[in-house]
Amino acid sequence: MAGDDDPTAIRSLALSPADAADAYVYSQENPGEAVLRATPPFHGRMRARIHVYHVDDTELTGAVHVSPAELIADDVIADYPDLESALANADADPDTADEIRERHAEAVAEWQQRARESIVDSVTLETPDGPHRVAVKTLG
Repeated sequence: MAGDDDPTAIRSLALSPADAADAYVYSQENPGEAVLRATPPFHGRMRARIHVYHVDDTELTGAVHVSPAELIADDVIADYPDLESALANADADPDTADEIRERHAEAVAEWQQRARESIVDSVTLETPDGPHRVAVKTLG
């Protein structure tokens, strides 16, 4: 890769903490995957925006995809509320599935707030030349 298409030119990714939290939630709750994406031309400070896809197009576009799980602190990722476990235990719970889903939605909203406050300081991008560590700068 040469010039503007070389992701190793990136020194920092600027992103919205809400985009990182929303992308993680989307991937947990929906089909498809949400990532933070930076597209060429690449330069020192790049803006990464939320991007949802079903087929990875990075080879065609040259874009860099960063998993939201890499952008949010590990302990916060580990605390993501699991709807499937709550529903599986519904037999022992007198609440209805709708009530469980409502509580899950509230728990996810609380989790998103924590996630927005737990963005990491740096992340490793996978590039054709190998791993490339960049700073993470939050917007907003």
